[in-house]
Amino acid sequence: MVCVKSVDGVLIITVSTSLQSLLYLLVTPLISSLSTRVPSHTDTMLPVLCSLFTALSCVSGVTVVTQKPPVLTLTAGQTANMDCNLGTVTNSAAYWYKQVPGGVPQHVIRHHQTWSSPKYGSGFSSPKFTSTCSSKSDCKIIISNVEVGDSAVYYCYTWDSSAKEYVFGQGTKLIVSNAALPSPVLKVLPPSTEELKTNKATLVCLASDMSVGFADVSWLVDGKSVTSGVITGSAQQQDNKKFTLSSYLTIDSSEWDNDKVITCEVSAGGKAASVKINKSECSE
Repeated sequence: MVCVKSVDGVLIITVSTSLQSLLYLLVTPLISSLSTRVPSHTDTMLPVLCSLFTALSCVSGVTVVTQKPPVLTLTAGQTANMDCNLGTVTNSAAYWYKQVPGGVPQHVIRHHQTWSSPKYGSGFSSPKFTSTCSSKSDCKIIISNVEVGDSAVYYCYTWDSSAKEYVFGQGTKLIVSNAALPSPVLKVLPPSTEELKTNKATLVCLASDMSVGFADVSWLVDGKSVTSGVITGSAQQQDNKKFTLSSYLTIDSSEWDNDKVITCEVSAGGKAASVKINKSECSE
C-alpha cells in the first residue's frame, strides 16, 4: 500500500516495507525536482508522486476511491463520461487531474454535490469540461466534443479528513482517435554485433510523431505474432506535442541469422503503421 498525506504543508509518504527501498530511490529526486519548479504547491505534487506506482491507488484504511471505466476509447467529437466514487468520504470534493504521458499533471476540475457549479483549474472551462454529482460520494467528469489532445489518464482524488490523507483512484485512460491524423513514423534498429555473440538478438522499434501517448505495439517473426521477449516503454512527449516510444524484441540469434523477417506494428490514435527488417537487407 502507498499513501501520500500533507501535514502542515509537508508531504508524508507511507509505503509497505517491501517497497520502501525502491520507492525511496524514485520519490526522493522527484520531490527535489518538483519543489524547485513548483514550491509549496502540494496539489500539483501529489498526483505526480502517485503516478509512480503501478496500482496508482493511494488508499487509506478509511476509504477507497474507485473510477470507471478503466479505459475509454472514443473518436473525435464524441462525449467522454468518467465516473468517480469517493467511498465513505462525503464532506470533500472530487478533484480531477489530467496526466499526459511524459507531461506534468494538470488540475482540471473539482466538484461536490452541495456546490451550485464546479470549480476549474487553469486552462479548463465550461462548456467543454463539466462535472455532475449524483450524491456526495458519486461524481463524474464530462468532456464534450473530445479531441485527440484530450487523450490522457484522468485521476480522481479527494481529501479524507478522518485519515488526514489524499486518496487517489486508479485512473481512467481516455484515448481519442482521429482518422484524419498521420500515422506514426517507425524505424527498427538491428541487433548489435556484440550481442549476437551471446546467442541473443535484440531489435528496437522506435515510434515517433504519434498523435496520442497511448499505443498498441505488436511484433511478428515471419508473419507470426510473438509476445515472449517483448518490452515496450512508456510514451514520452516530443517538443512538437506529439509522442514517441520504444519497444524491444529479444529473440534467439539463430532466428536473425536465418534471415527471418521481423515486423513491428504500432497503432496509435486510430492510425497504424508497420515496418519490416531482416538480416540480408541490413548493411554490414
